[in-house]
Amino acid sequence: MYIPTIGLEIHAELKTQTKMFCGCLNDGLEKEPNKNTCPVCLGHPGTLPTINKEAVKKVIRVGFALKGTIADYSQFDRKSYFYPDLPKGYQISQYEYPIVKSGILNGVRITRVHLEEDAGRLVHDREGKTLVDFNRAGVPLMELVTEPDIKNAEEAVAFARELQLILKYLGASDADMENGQMRIEANVSIAPENAEKLGSKVEVKNINSFKSVHDAIQYEIGRQEKLLNEGKQVKQETRGWNDSKRITESQRTKEEANDYRYFPEPDLPPMNLKEVFDLEALKAETPELPEEKRHRFVQEFGITKEQIEILICEPELADYFEAAASELGEQTEKPDYQLLANYLTSDLKGLMNTQNLNFSELKIPPEHLAHLAGLITQGKISSRIAKDLLPKMIETGEDPENLIKANDMELVSDEGALRAIADEVIAKNEKSATDYKNGKENALQFLVGQMMAKTKGKADPEGARKALKERLS
Repeated sequence: MYIPTIGLEIHAELKTQTKMFCGCLNDGLEKEPNKNTCPVCLGHPGTLPTINKEAVKKVIRVGFALKGTIADYSQFDRKSYFYPDLPKGYQISQYEYPIVKSGILNGVRITRVHLEEDAGRLVHDREGKTLVDFNRAGVPLMELVTEPDIKNAEEAVAFARELQLILKYLGASDADMENGQMRIEANVSIAPENAEKLGSKVEVKNINSFKSVHDAIQYEIGRQEKLLNEGKQVKQETRGWNDSKRITESQRTKEEANDYRYFPEPDLPPMNLKEVFDLEALKAETPELPEEKRHRFVQEFGITKEQIEILICEPELADYFEAAASELGEQTEKPDYQLLANYLTSDLKGLMNTQNLNFSELKIPPEHLAHLAGLITQGKISSRIAKDLLPKMIETGEDPENLIKANDMELVSDEGALRAIADEVIAKNEKSATDYKNGKENALQFLVGQMMAKTKGKADPEGARKALKERLS
């Protein structure tokens, strides 16, 4: 039996106005190639870099969030290697003196968090030519390295997802994997159970989604097991994840640190972080993080774990829910927070996705969604009316009660009117009426549904049920 040992290296582009060592815009959405460039980020001879203070600050805040140790002394180094989209022929990175040492997340120890610059981007055209876009070159890039504490693909994905959430909550990075703002590399080795030494480490690159993180690790574990079972050795190497074939493919022999010829960057001064920043003030600015929010949402709102996970995956969604929940608590004596969460995460979010709306464009303020949920729990509207109201609320931004009056959507609760509708429904559905009289309870629910359909959702469900039972008795 073989035991996997996995470590992760995760890169995240930081959310700053300018690049890491120059004044060019850090605009990940820029479509025009090579627009956000200058002699510094293009590596022209004689140019001098300067340190982006905001990028350093963001890494420090990440360090605090991960319970890491902020270094007293930190410096940048040159990491020498050649690649077509690396304009200087070396990367300004950190090696011996990173900004953050140690830390922990999901029970996984963190070795270091350091700061460097991103490379450019290679673009392959239809004619088979490869072009270089340097817009991304020089963008501040945070790299986090874990200890080899991860035992399987599921743990690796859970760690990466939680880190992504933390980066979003800190405002450090949008960490969108589809846009390359967060990239994951997995170091995978296997060894027989109780072995004294770890097996040969294979680094897997080009992983661009959480599903691919899982599948790449699973594939690599299986590939190494097969080699060892055949009496062969696992080579220490770098392999790339082929997303279309769902396999890893050999790229090159794994480099060691001495291959990069690290040495202190002569054009940048070392940093005494305690002198440059008020570290205690930065620590105090740490917002409520996802794990803390999970516990609080359970205690304050009693919503399900599934609802909580959907909410906290988007900080704006969680903030909107909390604002609406606060309003609901003031509007209703017995607020139904689960109902509110359902309408937000399912109905409203579904309409927003269909219309490609984000929260800054949404016309419905949290108090109006709270009012809608309160009207349902108070029995003033049915769930069918609520679903019909939401598109009108998105379109107009009006309070639901105003829309109900303007569109003649009031609930039909008059007993006489409901009896008359019940008589019509029974007359048209004699078989279901007979089934109910013969003890089939489901038939009553069908008849209630027919009353709701006839009134376009305006019949009071409990009143409809009562009227049907009365007529059928």
